[in-house]
Amino acid sequence: MSITKPRGTRDFLPEDMEQRRYIESIMRDIVKKWGYREIMTPTFEHLDLFTLKSGETIVDELYNFTDKGNREMALRPELTAPVMRMYTNELQATSKPLKLYYFENCFRYERPQKGRYREFWQFGVELIGSKKEDADAEVIALAMSILDAIKVNGTLNVGHLGVIRHILKELDTEHQSNIMRYVDKKDDTGLDDYLENINATASLRRNLFELISIQGDDALEKAKEVVGDIEELQYFKNVLNILDIYEIPYNIDFGIARGLDYYTGIVFEIYADNLGAQNQVCGGGSYQLIKLFGGGDVPSTGFGIGFDRLMQICDLVCPKPKNLMIISTDNTRSEAIKIGQRLREIVPTQVDLMHRNFKAQLSHANNIGADHVLIVGEKELELGKFTLKDMNTGYQETIHIDDIIDRLTS
Repeated sequence: MSITKPRGTRDFLPEDMEQRRYIESIMRDIVKKWGYREIMTPTFEHLDLFTLKSGETIVDELYNFTDKGNREMALRPELTAPVMRMYTNELQATSKPLKLYYFENCFRYERPQKGRYREFWQFGVELIGSKKEDADAEVIALAMSILDAIKVNGTLNVGHLGVIRHILKELDTEHQSNIMRYVDKKDDTGLDDYLENINATASLRRNLFELISIQGDDALEKAKEVVGDIEELQYFKNVLNILDIYEIPYNIDFGIARGLDYYTGIVFEIYADNLGAQNQVCGGGSYQLIKLFGGGDVPSTGFGIGFDRLMQICDLVCPKPKNLMIISTDNTRSEAIKIGQRLREIVPTQVDLMHRNFKAQLSHANNIGADHVLIVGEKELELGKFTLKDMNTGYQETIHIDDIIDRLTS
């Protein structure tokens, strides 16, 4: 009987994991330098956590189940809601702003396609407790800094949902949410039909389509002509001014809606080349979810990076660590193990586990890509010196163990 991996999942071989961990380590290093601290939430949560945030329709996209206690549970489809639940349960008394980051796997039951899987990894941050422009700008700047550190060229588009909602303020919440989804999908035809079906006024329809089509350096001035000198536009301008201080290029896009009701103000998306239609690698913005989960009215800003999509286009190559294999005989195997223990403090070291002969051990060292072999034979033990061979150049020398350590660390 042959058992294959579940549809929409992947096996990662050693080379894959070395590359993924290398890129991950760079990303972790960046967020730590900005003062963010790592958290981890459970792989599964109560189903209500996600339906409260996204509605009952999300159930069709989840891996959900009833546990042995007859509780409705779900594998997490994203990380923002679990982090907000954690904050509400355990972190409300923490000094603000609270800077958190995470890197975890998520699960969605959807049709697998290129760059999209049923199990995928998300790297993200949440900045909780500040409603100032500085917080929104920092989160955007951090996202761009991460992509810059791993040599991924990203195009940043920034918008403000408050400006769109100003136009829609005469409509009820349900209509606003549906309109936002059409805007998010860039479905102008569907949006036009929907506005007609709900009998939206001609001025609303005209102003909305004009706003979401605005682009260019004078976008703020054009938006001001549509909606007036509203507070949301001034806030947006302040955020952009701070991004200018960070020297981060951006495009203003009032058509970014993110498609989720909990976003309240600044929203942004980052697109990368060489990914085809599915080229968004990062998305985020400001939101207020904590109140929904029983906490206070606390502002938050965050983003999520699709790690799997990044791995498709990231050209950084994981540096290969130097490694060594000790070749020994049956009579010197014990000493080889002792030497191996000492050398592992310096360099990744292997000893023969198959009781191969000398030639076979040397061949195996070559097959696994060992940079050096250390020959621990009976003659070497008598002399107190060992032969160190560079497998890349073929050069070898017989030297004392202390000198070997110097060679390997130089």
